[in-house]
Amino acid sequence: MSGNRVLVAGASIAGPALAHWLRRRGAQVTVVERAPELRPGGQAVDARGVAKEVIRRMGLDAAVRAARTETAGAHTVDADGTVLETFRAEDDGGDGYISEIEILRGDLSQVLYDDTRDGVEYIFGDRIAELTQDADGVDVVFAGGDRRRFELVIGADGLHSALREMVFGPRERFVRHLGLVLAFYTVPNEFELERWLLDYQESGRSAGLRPIRDAGQVMAVFSFPAADFDVDYRDITAQKRLLRERMDGMGWLAPRILAHLDDTPDFYLDQVAQVVMDRWSSGRVGLLGDAAFSSSPMSGQGTGLALVGAYLLAAELAASGWDPEAGFAAYEARMRSFVEANQEIGRLHAHSLAFPDPDAQPEWDMALIERAINGIELPEYADLPDLGAPADVPSTSAAKP
Repeated sequence: MSGNRVLVAGASIAGPALAHWLRRRGAQVTVVERAPELRPGGQAVDARGVAKEVIRRMGLDAAVRAARTETAGAHTVDADGTVLETFRAEDDGGDGYISEIEILRGDLSQVLYDDTRDGVEYIFGDRIAELTQDADGVDVVFAGGDRRRFELVIGADGLHSALREMVFGPRERFVRHLGLVLAFYTVPNEFELERWLLDYQESGRSAGLRPIRDAGQVMAVFSFPAADFDVDYRDITAQKRLLRERMDGMGWLAPRILAHLDDTPDFYLDQVAQVVMDRWSSGRVGLLGDAAFSSSPMSGQGTGLALVGAYLLAAELAASGWDPEAGFAAYEARMRSFVEANQEIGRLHAHSLAFPDPDAQPEWDMALIERAINGIELPEYADLPDLGAPADVPSTSAAKP
C-alpha cells in the first residue's frame, strides 16, 4: 500500500476513539463529521469493566473521571416521591446499575476530540456522498465536493449510519426495534436534585431526572412502549407531539418536566433499537460501534462496546499488515461473543420495561452480566508500533468546535 490512510465517518465516541488507536498504530487518520461542530450534552453514558481498562491504556483515565456527572446513585420512587429502592455508584465495584464512570455523551466526545485533534485531521460540516472501492483502496467523494483516496474507510456514524446504508443496504435489514422509545432533554433544576437520579415507572412508561455537572440543570428522561416506530428521527416537532401524547396522564413529576419541553435546547427522541449484522465489513469498508452492533441504551454498554471495539479494530488491522480481509476478520472474531452478550442484556432490559410484570421482579443472569462487562480479552499487542501521545499536526474543519 502507498500508505495507511484511513477515513473514519462520525465524531461522537466510536470515531475519535478509533482515531486515537489508529494514529498510535501508525495510520494517517481523517475523521469526517456531518454536524458543523461537536454536539454537546446528550445522554449519560457509562464505562464498566474492561472498557475502563481501555480508557486507562488510552492515557485518559484522569480526563474522563474529571468530566463525570458524579452521580451518587439512583432512587426508584412511587408517585408521591417515596423511595422504593436504592442503587449506589459504588455497588458491584463501580460496575453496577449506576456506573462509577458516568459521563454525558458530549463530554466524553470532547475528551476524545481534545486528545486526538493535534494528530488527526477532522473535517466538520461534511459527509461521504459517494465511494468506490477496488483492490487497493477506496475513492471517496465528499458532499462538499472534495475527492480523495484512502486505503480503508470505517463507519462509526451511529444507529442511523449513512455509510452502512450506502455499502451494506437499507437500514430495515439491520435495525431491530425493541418495542420501546426513549427521550431525554435538559430542564432547569427546579426540583432541587443534587447527586441522585430519580426514576418513576407506571404501566410500562417511565419518567426520570438525573444530575449533570451543571447543578442548575438536570436531564429529564422518558420512555414508553411502542410496537413500532415510524417518526422521522430528524422531525423534532413530531417527536415532541408524540412524547406529549404518550405521557398524557402520567403521575409523579411528569407534568412539571413536560412543561419545559418547548424551551429545551437539546431534545432527543428515538426508538430503542439494535443493529444485527452477519458481517461488519465489506472489502475495504468496515463498521464500528452502534453502526455495526448497537446494543441499545438499555444495555448500558454501548460506549463500552465502542471503546473496546476501537482498541481491537485498530490493533488487528495493524497486526495484519493493514490487510482489510484479515484485519476485519480478526476484529469480528474477537468482538462477536462480547457484542452478543450485551445485546442480550439490552433485549431483556427493554422487554422488562415495555412489558412489566407487577407480580414478579425480573431475574438477571449474573453470568450473562459478567460476560457483558468483562467477557473479552484485551491483548497487549506489545509487538505492534505505538506512537504514544498525538503529534502536533493541525486539524482542519468547516467549523471548529
